Parts: sequence; structure tokens; C-alpha cells
Amino acid sequence: MRDRASAARASRFAVVPDWLSRYEKQWAQADLIAGATAAAVVIPKALAYATIAGLPVQVGLYTACVPMIIYALTGASRTLSVSTTTTLAILAGDTLAMIATRDDPQTLAAVNATLTALVGGMLVAAAVLRMGFVADFISEPVLVGFKAGVAVVIVVDQLPKLFGIHFPKASFFHNVGSLIGNLPHASPVTMLLAFSSIAALVALERFAPRAPAPLVVIGAAIAAVAVFDLRAHGVETVGAVPAGLPSWVKPDASLALVLWPHALGIALMSFTESIAAGRAFARDDEPAPNANRELFATGIANLGSALVGGMVAGGGTSQTAVNRQAGARTQVAGIVTAILALAVMLVFAPLMALMPHPTLAAVVVFYSVGLFSVAEFRAILKVRRTEFVWAVVACVGVVLLGTLAGIVVAIVVSLLTLAHQVSNPPLYVLKRIPGTNVFRAASPRHPDDEAFPGMLLLRPEGRIFFVNAQRVADKIRPIVQEAEANIVVLDLSRVFDLEYTALKMLAEADERLRANGMVLWLAGLNPSVLDSVRRSPLGASLGEARMFYNLEHVVAKYRDTVATSAAADPAPR
Repeated sequence: MRDRASAARASRFAVVPDWLSRYEKQWAQADLIAGATAAAVVIPKALAYATIAGLPVQVGLYTACVPMIIYALTGASRTLSVSTTTTLAILAGDTLAMIATRDDPQTLAAVNATLTALVGGMLVAAAVLRMGFVADFISEPVLVGFKAGVAVVIVVDQLPKLFGIHFPKASFFHNVGSLIGNLPHASPVTMLLAFSSIAALVALERFAPRAPAPLVVIGAAIAAVAVFDLRAHGVETVGAVPAGLPSWVKPDASLALVLWPHALGIALMSFTESIAAGRAFARDDEPAPNANRELFATGIANLGSALVGGMVAGGGTSQTAVNRQAGARTQVAGIVTAILALAVMLVFAPLMALMPHPTLAAVVVFYSVGLFSVAEFRAILKVRRTEFVWAVVACVGVVLLGTLAGIVVAIVVSLLTLAHQVSNPPLYVLKRIPGTNVFRAASPRHPDDEAFPGMLLLRPEGRIFFVNAQRVADKIRPIVQEAEANIVVLDLSRVFDLEYTALKMLAEADERLRANGMVLWLAGLNPSVLDSVRRSPLGASLGEARMFYNLEHVVAKYRDTVATSAAADPAPR
């Protein structure tokens, strides 16, 4: 058993892919088709995302190649497509813009390599420290709001390229105002090409959902630039793209102190997006991705990307969805996508020079808009208004404070949500449905539910500990005073843990109740809670006589007590 456990730990972060030994020949065709289909989406989007980050477009190709291969060899998800995403691109772009510009390509490359290496190193360190649970600290509503805010920021950032206008970038409202103010100077030909590209993307998604829409649209735009000489009419293009393999880029350690806070936020988002996409598209017959292994795999992928001049990488939801829908069975599909990206570097790079910026911006806007899901906001609002507010706060935080600060807002909002829920556990007064052994919260909607004169039934829920013990006591006290009951019963069947502070609070409550001529009973204690009570002064005070298996036993004891009282004090004749 010890040898088996050691082998399992050794294989957890193994570089040799465990799926290779179990590969079946009949999967090859599906993986080849899926990899080629995903490449048609991944490659154009990677080029576009490089422009979001303020990097040369070939950096997108490097990111669609090296991290994809590394993840295929180290990751657990069979279909996760790892290159870069809109969120990561804009986070990286905000960070890079603080230190370097396109006018200084060497500094820009060094800063990008350092940032990407820091992200990779942090992810690997988190894997070694087994911190995969951190991904659970961002709640789904907050993540919905964060992504919606990112969508707004990206669209506003790309709109000038759709209109062919230029102005210095600053805050969100400044950018919106400058965009509106510069609309009279927009380029008609640029606008025509941009909105034609968006219309084509919409049409292909609507009428030919299996077609590689980004590849088709970008190919058509390149042809239009070449045939109609659109550059002479004000349409800006990518320009020369270096052909050939990427060269080694050395990170600059002196930049680490400046970049590490930003790298930490990007690392968190990279992991969160990757694990979410990996889990979302795992089939029932496939193992769910292990969080710590995914940390390690995405970390190594980012380290590899840094060394070849790529940008920060992570699993993309849309490209993973394409990979799965196209029939991917294993990580071979990702390797196929990476090989095709390599082919573009070596053979088709000259065509990239004619790629128009408005069409790239159109691709970015088209796929970024999907991050803002009105339906998800409505679904959250329908279930719980408070969490809807958290989602809106996260969205506004990203838009007004920036993406990195938005991550902090999202985490703080999530933790505040958790703290609020933990510090304020629900407490219900219970009544019994007539003729049954079912107890439920007292409600005006159920006026016929049965109460028991002189006995108050209360049910707290959740863990009761030092954070919320006083709050629970404050809730119980006025209810007991209003009920004027002789017996107060706490049904602890929904309480999974009682901490020392809570036990002390209950012991003090027991003393106060006895001083006022009342008695405290406990019911429904699970084994661990029962053990804690027995070891505390409360257990000695209550004894076994005042602890019950469930509320049915409480009711039986109550009836015996009432009957005994009636016999001892009969009504006068």
C-alpha cells in the first residue's frame, strides 16, 4: 500500500503523459479532426489577443504552440485547450503598459517574459504547496460579474480600432468620452471592414456553427486588403510578421519586485479559468481534473511560454468547447493544434502581414461580448438578490478600478459573502405538519401546523463557532422571551460542528434558562457534536436525560412530562 501511494504521489506531477500508455488507435481520427478544428479558432484569436496585450502578433502564435504542447504532456484534462484568453490578455496588457511600450521591443519582450515566468513560477509553487483549493474562494456570481466587467473593458478598448481612430488611453470614462469625441474622424473604410467582419462572424455562428468562423473571416479580410489595396484607404494592418521559430528570451529578475503583485492576480485568474473550463467539459467517463495537478501543468506551460517569448497562458472556455464539440478524445488534439500553429510560423507568416487590425478587433469584440451574460445575471437575481449585488459590484469594480484591482475586488467580495453567510447562520422556529413526523419552519402560509404549548422548538443551521456564536445567541434570546415557554429545544440536526465558544455560549444559556424556571433540551446531535458536548461542562449539566436522538423523541418526552404534570396536579372538581 505504501509503494502504491508513493507511486501515486510521484505520478501526480509526472511529465510523462499517463494517457499515452492507454491510447487507442480509433481515437486518432477524432483527435486529428478536433485539433485542426480548434486550431482554426485558437490561432486567429491568439493573434488578436496578442494585440490586446500590446504585443507583436507572432507572440500569439508562440503562445498557441508551446504552452499547448507542455500542457498536453503534464495536464490532466483531456480536452482543455491552453493558449491565452481575453481576460489574461487584458490583464497582461495593463501590466505591460505600465513599464514598456511597442516603441521599445526589447524592453517589452523582457517585461513580458518576466511577467509570464513569474506567473508560471507562482502556479508551480502553489501546486507544490497544494493550494488548489484557492480557486474555490471566488464564488460563481462574483466570477460572472468579473468576466462581465472584463468584457466591457475589452470592448471599449477595441472600439477605436473598429472606427480607425486614435487617442491616448486613460480611465474608462476618459476612453468612452474620447471615443465619442473622435467619432467624426472615423475612417469609413475601416468601419465598413470592421462591421462586415462582425456581421460575417454572427452569420457563420448562426448558420454554420461548425465552420471555423474566425479563420474564415480573417482569411477573407486578408484577401480584401490584398485585392482592394485597403491600406491605401486608411485600413491599418499588422505589418511584417517574423517567420521561423521563436528565439529564447531571458526574463529580467530585476523587474520581479515591480511585477509580482500583478503576476499574482494573473496567476489566480489563469488557474481559475483553466480549472473551470477543464471541469466544465469533462465527460462523465473521464476523471475530474485534479486542482493541484492543473496548477502544476499551467505553471510549467507558462514557464515554457516565457522562455520562447510567449505571453501568459491558461485554458480558454470557448476554444475548449470547440475542442470537445469537434470530438477530441485525448490531449493529442491539443498537440495537433500546436503543430498547426508551428506551421503558420514557418510557412504562412508572410500572409499575416496583410491581416487588418479592424478585423482582429472584430474577432476580439465578438468573442468578448459573450463574457457578459445577461442570462447569468438574471439567473443569480432570481435565486438570491444579495449575490446579484455581489456580481454587480465585481463588474463595476473591474470597469472603474481596472482589471487587476477588479480581481482584488472580486476576491474581497467573495470573502465578504462567505463571512456574511458564516457569521449570520439561519435560525428557525419549528412546527409539525399535522399527522406527520415532519417539522418545518413556522410560517403564516401554514397556519394549521402544530405547536406544543410550553415548548419552543428552534433549529439553527450550519457551523456554530466563535465568529457567529454571539449572533446565534442574540437571535435566540428575544424568541425565547416572546414564547414564554418552559422548555426550549435546540434541534442541532443541521449543525455539523460546535466549537468551544459555542459550547460555552450554550452552557451560559442553560444557566440563564434554569434561573428563569426554564429548561434546555438538545436534539439531533451528530456523533462528533455529541462527543464535543459530552466532553464539555454543558454535557455534565444536561446529562443524557436532556439530549435526544430527534424531535420525535422530544415530542414523546414532552407528552410524558405534560401527562405527569397533569397527574401530579389534577384539575379541581
